[in-house]
Amino acid sequence: MGIARGAVASGNHTAVTHFFFEPFSNALEIQIVLFFLVLLMYISTLVGNLVIIMISVVDSALHSPMYFFLRNLSFLEIAYTSSSIPKFLVDSFAYDKSISFVGCAMQMYFFGLLGITECCLLAAMAYDRYVAVCHPLRYTTMVSHTVCLQLSGACWFLGVLVNVWQTTFIFTLPFCGPNIINHFFCDQLPVLKLACVDTFRIEVHIYIIAVVFIMVPFLLILVSYAWILHTIFNMPSAEGRKKTFSTCFSHLLVVTLFYVPAIVTYLMPKSSHSHNSNRLLSLFYSVMSPMMNPLIYSLRNKEVKQALRRLISRKRSLK
Repeated sequence: MGIARGAVASGNHTAVTHFFFEPFSNALEIQIVLFFLVLLMYISTLVGNLVIIMISVVDSALHSPMYFFLRNLSFLEIAYTSSSIPKFLVDSFAYDKSISFVGCAMQMYFFGLLGITECCLLAAMAYDRYVAVCHPLRYTTMVSHTVCLQLSGACWFLGVLVNVWQTTFIFTLPFCGPNIINHFFCDQLPVLKLACVDTFRIEVHIYIIAVVFIMVPFLLILVSYAWILHTIFNMPSAEGRKKTFSTCFSHLLVVTLFYVPAIVTYLMPKSSHSHNSNRLLSLFYSVMSPMMNPLIYSLRNKEVKQALRRLISRKRSLK
């Protein structure tokens, strides 16, 4: 019996050296539509988030904790999308849709790291909004520059720590074929299905970690907004209630766009949707939310729009 492509014989076993991604469809028309749609969304993600980072750094009016977290979020969105989408675009028309064993491990590590970090960062942003609305007089002390650095550092630390353990554990398992991943990137469960050992306990551990790092930050966000809404409803002025809620709505919309697909993708039973629909959901989940965030913050945020106008007028005056 011949050795599978992307595998080498080692003693009585065949060790996998490469993985291959299963295409969404063999129909060229579908591949073309997906390629150009995802490419457009990816370019929009890069441009939009880079603009948010640039104006929040250049404009001194945006040097506040809220925009410190927004800069972090925009950087995360660029990195998060770039961990999987460029490879998908390259593979769209490539005959050899392969990735090396080490490359697969690196892709899984960075995708998971950035995903967990974003979950935690959105919770940190909810804390910032909670303090701004519920404890405005203590805002400068409760959300100081040091506190912002500590919160963002903790988010990154948790992402690094969890994914070093998970990725190392998964890729020390024996892989001896088949080596075709039923996904467009190296996600944990699709890769685990290719291991040559029983992975049920590992899948349970991964599910528990997903519950902890998706649902716990999500519940903290819900608690924060419960207090925020309670404070808003107790405000005497209707104009004050409207203005305060408007400052929180952008973040709440971003949270919804990020968490709803994440919960459906990683926490709902897999039997509830097909492999193709799961892959398609993951594809647009990887690029839709990062693309929408700059639009949400720029279209609904007067400070961002004013900073963008100042930047454009400054460039015009220099010309």
